[in-house]
Amino acid sequence: MEKNYPNNNEVGARLDIHHRRNQILSLLAIGVGFVLLYFAQKYLSSYQVRILNNCGLFITLAVSYNLINGVTGQFSLEPNAFVAIGAYTSALLTLTPAEKALSFIIEPIIWPLSVIQTPFLVSLLAAGVVTAICGFCMGFAVFRVRGDYLAIVTLGFGEVVRVIANNTQTITNGPLGLKGLENYTTVWWTWGLAIITIFYVSRLVRSSYGMAMKAVKYDEAAAEAVGINAFRHKMLAFTSSAFFEGIGGGLLAHLITTISPTLFTFFLTFNLLIIIVVGGLGSTTGAIIAAILVTWGGEFLRFVEEPINIFFIHIPAIPGMRMVIFSLLLVLMMIFARHGIMGTREFNWNWVVDKVNGLKILSRNRG
Repeated sequence: MEKNYPNNNEVGARLDIHHRRNQILSLLAIGVGFVLLYFAQKYLSSYQVRILNNCGLFITLAVSYNLINGVTGQFSLEPNAFVAIGAYTSALLTLTPAEKALSFIIEPIIWPLSVIQTPFLVSLLAAGVVTAICGFCMGFAVFRVRGDYLAIVTLGFGEVVRVIANNTQTITNGPLGLKGLENYTTVWWTWGLAIITIFYVSRLVRSSYGMAMKAVKYDEAAAEAVGINAFRHKMLAFTSSAFFEGIGGGLLAHLITTISPTLFTFFLTFNLLIIIVVGGLGSTTGAIIAAILVTWGGEFLRFVEEPINIFFIHIPAIPGMRMVIFSLLLVLMMIFARHGIMGTREFNWNWVVDKVNGLKILSRNRG
């Protein structure tokens, strides 16, 4: 009996329908997300909104960091440096000349920073561009080495940026930092940037450039042998990551309204490294899920450091217990999910639709 196989036109038409359906579902999901954010900002407490802002910020930082560390496979430890550059750039541009004169009490700020003031959006774009330029220039040096040596060089760059911020009184105000920043950052800014970052990174990873980045990750020598310019693709990932981390730094500065060099230590990079490993190296979906779990989970576990009464037993507060439990959870995660929550997989609407159709068929058969 002759079988009828679909021709190329039919396959192309089906793929086109699926693509349009997925686009509509994505837009609907974004719309629902914005509605939820509206109600969250209106009805949740300031503390809960602060957690939402932190989740949005860490999604941006984790997804952009995952591009260089997970997708391209370059063991880089630079995020604290890029976040610091973006934070100081945005903060210096939004402060008024009068506020700068009051803040810089040891030495006056240099010209032209002493007279420049820009709108918040302009300062964020400037933070991204300045950080991207720094990342581009830094890439020529750091990508001369690989593996552990790359990690050491980028770690050193983060410390260099922190030391410079601590000693350049006329630019960063040294250890005194910058205070009195306007609280411009809202859930619309943090989650809006998160959506833009996810869209850009997802499109980049699925493009020919993304395929080349993955080839560099798995075997750089083989990738170069088939004509892939490994250096150029690593620079693209590194510069893109720096751009979004710089903007994230600007939002962070205007969320906490006070910045100093002590804020941008290696601990920030370490947190982001935990997030992308827990989520699954190379998975954008995993980075999103892990960023929410780690940020929200860290706040949720605060109750373990408070006094607890169980029947007639009083358990006093134990400082540091939150980090002990958090560390144990991470150990268990690495034991039972060695490749992270998602591994290298990504969220796909086709999978959701197939599951829904399967449930419909199952319910029909039972009926």
